[in-house]
Amino acid sequence: MSAEEPEGDEQEEEEDIRYFVRIGQTDLDGTKSVERALTDMNGIGHRAARLIAEKAGVDRRAVFGKLDDDTIDDIVAGVEGYADDVPDWMTNHRSDFFTGEVTHETGNELEMSRRQDINRMQMIDSYKGVRHKRGQKVRGQRTKSTGRSEGTIGVNVEAIKEQAEEDEAEAE
Repeated sequence: MSAEEPEGDEQEEEEDIRYFVRIGQTDLDGTKSVERALTDMNGIGHRAARLIAEKAGVDRRAVFGKLDDDTIDDIVAGVEGYADDVPDWMTNHRSDFFTGEVTHETGNELEMSRRQDINRMQMIDSYKGVRHKRGQKVRGQRTKSTGRSEGTIGVNVEAIKEQAEEDEAEAE
């Protein structure tokens, strides 16, 4: 047996890994650690991933694809019940407009609720809604010198020279 080939046990261990673990509607990378894989989900950051792994009783540095089904089910339950386990200020959707409930949105639900909130603000013409409609900054940032997306700022010398050359050509 050469030194480059892994032994039989090591090869079986490498094949025993799940490369994709599905939580909700998101496929997570099974080759990453639990904490890093969970942060690939929309709505879950480093702190939330660490708390979920701690609640499930899993080492946050363990390879996600090597965990057994029961442990993964514990992690899924931790993701779904995250809002119940943490204080309200750690959730990402603190008070729903219609129900007033505190929830923590993940995956596609986060993007949908965000889009609905922005559309509601635009429909009622709130200040933030008007800023969203115009494509301007919403949260009080300065706009005098930043956030410019259209046209050239200041004097465009090249355009003035081209215009002058065209005027001279027309005059001759």
